[in-house]
Amino acid sequence: MIGKLNHVAIVVPDLAAAGDLYRDTFGARVSAAVDLPEHGVTTVFVELPNTKIELLHPLGADSPIQKFLQKHPTGGIHHLCYEVDDIEQAARRLTGKGMRILGDGKPKIGAHGKPVIFLHPADALGTLIELEQA
Repeated sequence: MIGKLNHVAIVVPDLAAAGDLYRDTFGARVSAAVDLPEHGVTTVFVELPNTKIELLHPLGADSPIQKFLQKHPTGGIHHLCYEVDDIEQAARRLTGKGMRILGDGKPKIGAHGKPVIFLHPADALGTLIELEQA
C-alpha cells in the first residue's frame, strides 16, 4: 500500500540556520519558507536525489511543533512521510486494521498541496507517520 518515502521531517529551533546548513554546508537545494497555518508550521524543503528533508518550525504559540521543541530544544526527527495512491482508500484500510488517524480523521491539504493524514505514533512503532496522496 505505501509507496516511496516522500520526506523525513525534522523540527528545528532556527529555520534560517537549518536551511543554511543544508545549502551552504551540504550543498543541497533548499526551498523558500512556506507558512502552513492549518498545520501550525513553517516549512522548508531540502531537495535530495531520492527524497526530501522537510525542516519544520513552529508557526504561532499554539503550534504542536512548539511543544516538540519544548521537549527537544535542539530539534530532532518528527515524522516520516510515505506516498499512497489513494489517501481515502488508505485511511479506510488502516482504520479497519485498528490504526488511528490524528485530528478529525479526515485528510487535510499538506505542504505539497496534496491530501495528507497522520497516523498515531502508538500504532506505528512509536513513529509519527504522514501519508500523502501521490
